[in-house]
Amino acid sequence: MKYTNLPHSDIEVSKICLGTMTWGKQNTEAEGHEQMDYAFDQGINFFDTAELYPIPPHADRYADTEKIIGTWFKKSGNRDKIVLASKIAGKAEFTKFIRTTGFTRKSITEAVEGSLKRLQTDYIDLYQLHWPDRNTNYFGKRGYAYDVTDHWKDNIHQILETLRDLIREGKIRHVGLSNETPWGVMRYLEESKVHPSLPRMITIQNPYSLLNRLFEIGNAEVSHREKIGLLAYSPLGFGTLSGKYLGGMQPATSRITLFPNYTRYSAETAVRATEKYHKLAQDNDLSMAQMALAFVNTRPFLTSNIIGATSMRQLKENVASIDVKLSDSVLEGIEEIHNAIPNPAP
Repeated sequence: MKYTNLPHSDIEVSKICLGTMTWGKQNTEAEGHEQMDYAFDQGINFFDTAELYPIPPHADRYADTEKIIGTWFKKSGNRDKIVLASKIAGKAEFTKFIRTTGFTRKSITEAVEGSLKRLQTDYIDLYQLHWPDRNTNYFGKRGYAYDVTDHWKDNIHQILETLRDLIREGKIRHVGLSNETPWGVMRYLEESKVHPSLPRMITIQNPYSLLNRLFEIGNAEVSHREKIGLLAYSPLGFGTLSGKYLGGMQPATSRITLFPNYTRYSAETAVRATEKYHKLAQDNDLSMAQMALAFVNTRPFLTSNIIGATSMRQLKENVASIDVKLSDSVLEGIEEIHNAIPNPAP
């Protein structure tokens, strides 16, 4: 395994992070435990979860993923060997069963305390805001749509005050963002610079893959100049970049088959790009999944690459991508495809 540091900290994390959003829906508790056992044995010390998981979110399964991780911690005794990240759900129509109050002090405090109880731990190493509680472009929206009726009141100072107090209480150690725009990242960083007692956001968990490199447009420069690291999610685009949907295939237990409303990576242009990446991998005797993951691993702004799997076969292949080195000709081929079909799956 290869390791990096969470920016602005002495916390060492594996460059491959174990994603968990299928546990409790597509994966059982026993399967989740098996994945954690294997990942830990392979040197992965970084797990990412959220109160929203499993996905798709549903009131009957609320936070079941955190509970599965909690029972593994209790059984294995490995809590102190794992860097644990979780998230608070923002205000949104599809999460009304969690809360509708956004990132108020009460909401954040209740969310953290609920996660701690389910995870059977006293602290969370990295606590993230799952998406902004203001209206902006996240979850598949390519650009920001101006709304003259949007009268969002900037509450970022109050959010950081609450997170600071939770850090002082020892319930969380560091804080990060997710599904955030360059404006949002800089706004949070500005507030902590002007008010040094407030905590600094150290990571951004945004989508990043061969099919979605929008992070490079604005956030990559922010990442470089402000030393805030990317935690890349969906590096295989819901499994699209494994090639399993090529030729119109619909594996019975796959995410897009089970949840057909998840069309983020299924547009016609995304399919054409995937076909080209598949050919590039074949021509170079590479697994497309490993090529896609290895590409993400090369990015200079990456802190950790969040992989997920519903089977042990997939997990083993994904973890092994850490040892795949892409040749200059493969990297050039990737750029040619990207320039021809840029970001087909925002």
